[in-house]
Amino acid sequence: MNNSGAFTKLRPLSLLRQLSNCSDSTCLQALSNSVSWSIYLEQGKITYATHSVEPFDRLERHLRRLSHQIPLLTSEVRVQLRLMFEPDLHNQLIEHNSNSISHPPEYQAIFWLVSQEHLHSTQAAMLVQELVKEVIESFLLIKEGTYQLTEPLNRMPKNCRLDVEKILECCQARLQNWQAFVPQISSPYQRPYLLINSKLEEKDLPNLQPHLTNWMKGFSLRHLAVILNQDEIQLVGDLYPYIVNGAIILHEPDPPFDRLPKIFEQRYLRRATPELFSKSIIDLVHSKEKLSIILNSYAVISEENIVPVQRLRQISAPPKANFQEPTISNNINPASQRVTAATVTAEKVHKIVSVDDSRTILKEISYFLENENFSVVTINDPIKAVLSIIRHKPDLILLDLNMVGIDGYELCRIIRNNSIFKRTPIIFVTGNKGIIDQVKARLVGASGYLTKPFTRTELLKMVFMHLT
Repeated sequence: MNNSGAFTKLRPLSLLRQLSNCSDSTCLQALSNSVSWSIYLEQGKITYATHSVEPFDRLERHLRRLSHQIPLLTSEVRVQLRLMFEPDLHNQLIEHNSNSISHPPEYQAIFWLVSQEHLHSTQAAMLVQELVKEVIESFLLIKEGTYQLTEPLNRMPKNCRLDVEKILECCQARLQNWQAFVPQISSPYQRPYLLINSKLEEKDLPNLQPHLTNWMKGFSLRHLAVILNQDEIQLVGDLYPYIVNGAIILHEPDPPFDRLPKIFEQRYLRRATPELFSKSIIDLVHSKEKLSIILNSYAVISEENIVPVQRLRQISAPPKANFQEPTISNNINPASQRVTAATVTAEKVHKIVSVDDSRTILKEISYFLENENFSVVTINDPIKAVLSIIRHKPDLILLDLNMVGIDGYELCRIIRNNSIFKRTPIIFVTGNKGIIDQVKARLVGASGYLTKPFTRTELLKMVFMHLT
């Protein structure tokens, strides 16, 4: 077999099946649309898989799911994990351009969780399995790209070996379920918004759950499923009738998730019709039991394919005749369909206080968050911040580090001394990127650390980590 090639000649599915017959240790590296995949195999078994689009966001989502069963995976532990292991943008670029194959940082983080006894080795094996399946799903969607086979310079510590064919079977079944929602849904990272001016009859469609509508304001389908601790396919099935009717519109994925391969290609787009929608609903109803079976089979792969390692290396309802097209782009947003905090709902989900002596930063934070329906209180005078925070009793506090009159460390310490805010998330927003500053932030009780300049996605990701 050649050490490199193109996916136009050899498809991802065929390539993985060929590698399952290989007895050597190898790393399959693929590149498509500026996204890189790394799939580690040993004696024909998958030991790990990752891709370059927000690997720690992926790990965070799966850890949040596990936290419902494992109390030790607290928010504080997950934040500490990211502070210790998540590389900054500069280091990510260096790693991306390097020819050497080192241990993925999030994989090292998993072994740290085991070494610190936050996870048992068997639980870590199940976590790796779920991460691998998500990565392989996206890998199978690659239409064009290049690949190469490289022998890892350093052997990775292993806690499981996954059968390639069983992984592929699970991923193909999952992708087939996603195909039931084509063409309305093309990516699990699309972001649903509920329009309150849509006129739906209760007898036609089931009511959406109130806690779901509260979060349907910027988070992707995949992130929503984690917030609600619900299976993605089941969640999309609940939303699908509303999407077809135009009561829910879908924005395209935020960068960098927009670079991942889509479930279907736009050139195959078919406009939904009432007849097609009715048939889809009937098919969904008839296949409900089948879907449940598939979801259950996807959740667990036979334990015979998971081999825990005993010693781990220590690593510190029919629509109206003229319904609107449900999917719109980020750039084309007619005034009559523009989704804002006012048109979605009058109720604010969470109150956030932002303290910064820069009015520009405060304005930017307010713009990012209020458009997603959070209630934002901005404080420009840090000296008066404590009394204002006590008065507003926010659900989360964004705190600048370098301010005139009082620095963020001292202000955070004062806030933490008030029993009301012992568990309130406090996020430092600062241009300081040094590890010493991050350690000092932890010592005074900070919950997270967001460096300037930041994007809307980075800010929402931080809010997502601490408010759900």
